[in-house]
Amino acid sequence: MITRRKTLLGLGLLVGGCASVPLGGAGEDTAEDRVLDDYRLGAGDKVRVTVFGEPSLTGEFQVSSAGKLSLPLVGDLQASDLTVAEFQRSVEVSLRNGYLLDPRVSAEVLTYRPFFILGEVGSPGTYPYAAGLTVLNAVATAGGFTYRANTGRVFIRRAGGSAEESFALTSRTRVAPGDTIRIGERLF
Repeated sequence: MITRRKTLLGLGLLVGGCASVPLGGAGEDTAEDRVLDDYRLGAGDKVRVTVFGEPSLTGEFQVSSAGKLSLPLVGDLQASDLTVAEFQRSVEVSLRNGYLLDPRVSAEVLTYRPFFILGEVGSPGTYPYAAGLTVLNAVATAGGFTYRANTGRVFIRRAGGSAEESFALTSRTRVAPGDTIRIGERLF
C-alpha cells in the first residue's frame, strides 16, 4: 500500500514537472535577451585582433575616446559603432589594400566598456561589465538598494541613446556595456 502511494506520488510529480510552463514563455526572444547579439564597439572596449600567419600584426588594442583602434601597418581604423564582424572585415580590407594578399583576421572583445549606476544604491559609480550582467547583479555590485529604493522599476539609458527607458525590475532585465542604470526613489 505504501509502495503504491509512493509510486503514484512520484509519477504525479514527474508528470506535473513535465507539464509546467517555462518562465517568460516558450521560445520568447525579448529585447533584454538580445543585448549583446548586435553589440557595437565603443570607447573603452579592449579588442584582440589576430592576423593569421602575421604575429607582428596580432595584438590587444583599446578603442580610443575618438572611437578608433590603432593597428600596425594600417594605422587608425574606425571601430566605434561597428559590430565585431564589421570591424573584422574593415581590418581585412585595410590589410588587403597594399599590405597582404589574402589576410585572414579574427577579432574578439576581451573587455567591454563599463556600465554606470546611480540613484538609490549603496555606492553609485562606474563598474566593469561582465557578460550576462542583469540589473540585480549591477545593484549588488553597487552595494545593494538603499532603504528608499523603488525595487519594482528601473530606468536604463542604453549606450549611445539619449532617452531613458523604464523597465520592470526582474531577474531577467539585462544590462549592456556602456549603459547607465538609475534606481529611482519609491514614493512611500
